[in-house]
Amino acid sequence: MALSQAEDFRMESEVLHGLLEPLDDTDFERPTLFKDWTINDILRHLHHGNILADLSLNDEAAFHETYAEIKALRDGGMDFPEATVQVLDGLGGKDLLSTWREFYGAMSGRFAAADPKKRVKWVGPDMSVRSSITARLMETWSHGQAAFDLFGIERQDTDRIKNVAVLGMNTFGWTFVNRGEEVPSPAPYVRLNAPSGVVWEWHEPSDEQRIEGSAVEFCQVVTQTRNIGDTALSVAGDISNQWMSVAQCFAGPPRTPPATGTRRKYGA
Repeated sequence: MALSQAEDFRMESEVLHGLLEPLDDTDFERPTLFKDWTINDILRHLHHGNILADLSLNDEAAFHETYAEIKALRDGGMDFPEATVQVLDGLGGKDLLSTWREFYGAMSGRFAAADPKKRVKWVGPDMSVRSSITARLMETWSHGQAAFDLFGIERQDTDRIKNVAVLGMNTFGWTFVNRGEEVPSPAPYVRLNAPSGVVWEWHEPSDEQRIEGSAVEFCQVVTQTRNIGDTALSVAGDISNQWMSVAQCFAGPPRTPPATGTRRKYGA
């Protein structure tokens, strides 16, 4: 059976492509509210991450070589967007958009046919093929939010975002470990309303430690595309509030979530 997360990744990429396809080349240089990254910066970041993930699946030696190139630039003091421009030879605009789309389309097919449990290398700990392509879906969805925000468009999410919600739940403990902190217990009860209207639940029901509300907003918080204060999520209990104030479902060093009101839809 094909790995469903691979098709979910492809479809989420298609949603972002649909938003960006009508743009002119000059539009790709418009800065977003995500660290002032431009649309070009975001697409390069996504495309280079896809290349690394694909290599981790198919050519481990090439993965290490390709990652070493951008790591050397970063270690030398170059910022992430500039380093990605260099390793992608300045690819941008409509050419970048079409190259990104061609690659993620073929890549999704390779992941769909792979063993979901196979272990693959990454810039952090090794992970399963299923986790690798889920992480690519999460990155596409979360970075895509900045583009939707820039153009003042409300994204029409689907239940594909359950992949992101599950990743958010699975990284509850890691969020604290990554910050050098003790993992609090118990993990909160989480009850989310999916875009389709169905309810997703995790852990034992509790009124003392509880997070409840929109699945989309929960995913925005764990991916740090929104501050918890910019959502209507209901959060009860010290553990719940502690988690939501620093939640981070993506790899890398601990990041500080955006301040209230700093990442939002244009005009909001």
